Amino acid sequence: MSFLSLEKIEVRYGDALALYNVSLEVKQGEIVSIVGANGAGKSTTLKAISGLLKPKSGQILFAGERLNEIPAHAIVDLGIIQIPEGRQLFPYMTTLENLELGSYTPEARKGADETLNRVFELFPILNERREQLAGTLSGGEQQMLAIGRGLMGLPKLLMLDEPSLGLSPILVKVIFEAIGKINRAGTTVLLVEQDVKKSLSLAQRGYVMENGKITLKGEAQELLANEHLRKAYLGI
Repeated sequence: MSFLSLEKIEVRYGDALALYNVSLEVKQGEIVSIVGANGAGKSTTLKAISGLLKPKSGQILFAGERLNEIPAHAIVDLGIIQIPEGRQLFPYMTTLENLELGSYTPEARKGADETLNRVFELFPILNERREQLAGTLSGGEQQMLAIGRGLMGLPKLLMLDEPSLGLSPILVKVIFEAIGKINRAGTTVLLVEQDVKKSLSLAQRGYVMENGKITLKGEAQELLANEHLRKAYLGI
């Protein structure tokens, strides 16, 4: 059974159709990537799963539970946590305070100290910057903090929206290595990413979105070899 499944989802912004007939699945323990051009509907898909946008039709299932009518905060309680594009940190709070905010559910609060140590093991620089205001961190450090804050909530499904955006190639490598470690530690990952090659190289399976629709899907390595994808997104 799929851990997460979207079945013929339609989402609108007013009268504008943003997602049409979108179906996808994520199995427990996988990394699945959604790739496509800007405006294709990738971020909208994550917002629909998170409950920030409600589908007009279709259904979203997580561990067998229907999410369509569940409010966003209750979806977080189920273990679905999204790392938003642009990080959306609290800039005038310290690194540590931002991390502590991530463990606001009762289950997460119980083991917050242990989880915090795991975050610091994953991103040692955050421990060094724990008393520094989040707004004064570098772009890479802010992305690490955003991911760390998400991990403090003990996600069963971690969704990342453009984690490499605006980062140098060295920092992109660090972030992608961290995502791999998070997955190997047992967290299922749904990744939306502008870097098609890196995203699919990390994932087991992938979906290509164009104009609010899924146009290609399959094993990640098969997609990387697909002629249309290589021409459209890799310039090959």
